[in-house]
Amino acid sequence: MSTQVKSSMEIGALVRSTRKEQNLRQDELAGVAGVGLRFIVDLEAGKPTAQLAKVLQVLQTLGCSVEIFAPGERR
Repeated sequence: MSTQVKSSMEIGALVRSTRKEQNLRQDELAGVAGVGLRFIVDLEAGKPTAQLAKVLQVLQTLGCSVEIFAPGERR
């Protein structure tokens, strides 16, 4: 399933729902992703200043992929 996200709040909601689908607690996800619990809490809350590298690390840990299309490249 593909999901288009347009805000940090939507990324946070995606992380939360995916984490819950995988029956992971926030502290468990933080441990396997190599980030702090506070980062997961803030990310799921939609913190707009979350570090991009860590966001991508968490998404990859959850099995999500990220695609970015330049203008005019949309499939």
